[in-house]
Amino acid sequence: MNDRNAAWQLLCEYTQSESLRKHALAVEVCMRAYAKKFAEDEEKYGITGLLHDFDYEKYPTPAEHPFVGNKILEERGYSDEIRRAILSHAEYSGVKRESNMEKALFACDELAGFITASALVKPNKSLAEVEAKSVRKKMKDKAFARSVNRDDIINGAADLGVEIEEHIAFCIEAMKGIAKELGL
Repeated sequence: MNDRNAAWQLLCEYTQSESLRKHALAVEVCMRAYAKKFAEDEEKYGITGLLHDFDYEKYPTPAEHPFVGNKILEERGYSDEIRRAILSHAEYSGVKRESNMEKALFACDELAGFITASALVKPNKSLAEVEAKSVRKKMKDKAFARSVNRDDIINGAADLGVEIEEHIAFCIEAMKGIAKELGL
């Protein structure tokens, strides 16, 4: 039941927005890369990344997201581990991030969006043009991608025990692997 194809179908059932689907794919690929780095379950990490915001389009308020999604995932038989990680990526959920998977999801979520925004302002709108140091520099520009929480990116990397530039470079590399699917 908890396979990649079923997760993709669930995402598509609840998420019509192409940009939100691409965000899910970006977070998924970053999560898979961290699973590999930690020698942990790539499929589990990937599904967690893919589904972390699947309920957001229909249930965008802090009162609903990710709580409504958690109930849906429970009904569909997703593991406590996946559901807990998804709950923990929302600061306001009250679920403390403890596992590597929980920390990686939080660390990759906002950063994947910021890397995408950084690629979209490049001449060729390509990840190939994005470098970690330029992403780090753009983080200081509060007007750029203003909806992205910089503190979450910085704190997420720190919680993972990774230097911020190393984390950014790691996620850029992971996203380059699916640049075509991301349209970048």
